Amino acid sequence: MTDIWIVFAIIAGIIVLFIWDRIPVIAVCMGAALALWATGILSLQQSLAGFGDPAVIFIAALFVVSGGLEVAGVTTWAGQLLIRQAGTSRTRLIVLMMGFVGVLAAMISVNGAVAALLPVVVVMAIRLGRSPSQLLMPLVFGAHAGSQLMLTGSPVNVLVVEASENAGAAGFGYFEFALVGIPIVIGCVAIVVFFGERLLPSRTSKTLPPDLSQHARTLVEQYRLTSDINQLRVRAGSRLIGRSRDSLPEFAQNGLSFVTLKSPDGQPVRSAAVAEGDIIVLRGPAEEAAAVAGDLGLAFREDLPEGGIADQLFNRNSGLAEVLIPPRSPLIGQRFFPGMVTESGDLIVLAIQRQGADLAADEALKSGDTMLLQGTWAALDTRLDQAEVLVVDSPDLVRRQAVPMGQGARTVLVALGLMVVLLATGLVPPAVAGLIAAGIILVSGVLSVDQVYKSISWTTVILVGALTPLSTAMQVTGAASLLADGLVAVVGDAGPTALLAGLFILSAVLGQVISNTATSLIIIPISVVAANQMGISVQPVLMCVCIACAGAFLTPVATPTNLMVMEPGAYKFTDYWKLGLPMMIWFFIIAVFVVPLIWPFALPAAA
Repeated sequence: MTDIWIVFAIIAGIIVLFIWDRIPVIAVCMGAALALWATGILSLQQSLAGFGDPAVIFIAALFVVSGGLEVAGVTTWAGQLLIRQAGTSRTRLIVLMMGFVGVLAAMISVNGAVAALLPVVVVMAIRLGRSPSQLLMPLVFGAHAGSQLMLTGSPVNVLVVEASENAGAAGFGYFEFALVGIPIVIGCVAIVVFFGERLLPSRTSKTLPPDLSQHARTLVEQYRLTSDINQLRVRAGSRLIGRSRDSLPEFAQNGLSFVTLKSPDGQPVRSAAVAEGDIIVLRGPAEEAAAVAGDLGLAFREDLPEGGIADQLFNRNSGLAEVLIPPRSPLIGQRFFPGMVTESGDLIVLAIQRQGADLAADEALKSGDTMLLQGTWAALDTRLDQAEVLVVDSPDLVRRQAVPMGQGARTVLVALGLMVVLLATGLVPPAVAGLIAAGIILVSGVLSVDQVYKSISWTTVILVGALTPLSTAMQVTGAASLLADGLVAVVGDAGPTALLAGLFILSAVLGQVISNTATSLIIIPISVVAANQMGISVQPVLMCVCIACAGAFLTPVATPTNLMVMEPGAYKFTDYWKLGLPMMIWFFIIAVFVVPLIWPFALPAAA
């Protein structure tokens, strides 16, 4: 078997295994890279060289920036702004939603944009009395269209720019994608506005993402912290100064109960002793609180901050978490009380209930008891990831939905703006710009090292790194030339426009069954060789492939985001092509007929 046919066999194996979907994607990709080495097509260094490719580093850095935007609450702010601006008009709602997710996808990738706005759109659909299935597929398709607005919209964009530069062309600027991206987005929005209601089903799934936007108020009401809340300031000379905070639950008499101890600026106090200026929060009748205040040298707080107790306990700095004591928990039998600081020192117990009733301070915990805890978001993320308790709602998920523009939002926006400027001006290579932005987010503490690891889609990174050598193998063996010869022969004398049509169809069909990133790595070397054989510029050819790979509309397995909305939208396999086919036709028109008007086929004149 010749080297060319070995490469074809490896490609066929990759496609079959991707469609079969029984072996992990990363295992298939790594197997392909090792197969190129084992068969002697490439050396070991060549077969693993993709993991050192600058494009792979840039893609990983983009995931870190995306994670920073989510954790800092920037995407939450964007979603809440969408809800406020959408109104009740269907047309206005569709235009704003698809435009919004398109711009967000252009900055933080399709996966990040859809994941951030999916619960927001579900809540919006329910509040407006609309079926989620009428909105969720347009959300995803709008993200696919928006990925063509900027370089950072998709890994395919990065690969296309690298291929163009390697072929000796000028590449594509950061905002240059918008020349086709803007008409793509406008056309997709128009299709949904005029035809979407008839082409999309009207169904409501039994399993919808939870609405956690009012999570704090729900918890405060559940644990009865909304009424009879008294905030007392510790005055100079108070008998409580210097006393242990563990003694404060003695207020649990005469109808009063201790809730928490806060600093003058409203943050939880974790120190062991009470200090002047601290705020003691008590629940109970105001008359009893006044009696206690007079006896202990306290004063009712007059400078109450805006917002209720929910906003004071739940904000950009700290959050609330409800936990359940599971069977066999080591906490069973221990005594906890409101105001107590946990053993870790960074969580405060606000309330304890047993079957919906407040638990007396001197009772030991039992299986099934619930506690309301307050702490910094970082503490809630790390301390509750243990077997001692079961977390009712993930603090990370709550923060992403309910805390707009939280800690680090300004830092993340600065990092994003700096990256955009560096990419737009070309002052440094894309990988360097991405690493600078990711580094700012890490060093500033917006994301911890563990959060950085979690924010990166390692499947995408490994896929690109492992399959990049496949493109090299197609070139060095002549496999790309052979396929390009066949494609050019089929096109015949029809000209370069027919070549674009052929490449679009090939890319689009393949992209419905395997990853669009994997598709681009297979098609890019073929398109470059075909362009060279026809004596035309590689730029329109590569941009055509880029647009075709973004058109993953016809099946739910085409991209992870298509699958992401399948269950909450109650979609069937056949629902996708009904709206996806008009979208694909529009992509075809832009890729085949508009692209050559922007990037001509003619080769630039030699200097």
